[in-house]
Amino acid sequence: MRVPIAHDLPKEEVRRRLRDRSHEIANFVPGGMAEVTTGWPDEDHMTLGVRAMGQGIAGQVIIEDRQVIFEVDLPPALSFVEPMVAGAIREKGQKLLAPK
Repeated sequence: MRVPIAHDLPKEEVRRRLRDRSHEIANFVPGGMAEVTTGWPDEDHMTLGVRAMGQGIAGQVIIEDRQVIFEVDLPPALSFVEPMVAGAIREKGQKLLAPK
């Protein structure tokens, strides 16, 4: 699943905000029991690993000039929640990029 979020920030600012706020991603998962790991294989890609309720989901965030793309690999058993997950990513992704 790919969820693009438009922005008008310099890439350096997008990187800074994502690095500063990546710890908040666990709070976006319902139930409050999520474990989130992040990594930066290069300056424009943040990897994500989310574990909650016995399920693991991998993803990445791709930083582009005018958009940030959240890519999430949902297991087939969770494909029915894709619209709900995409909506949550749009809403919470905007919050990650917003000024504090």
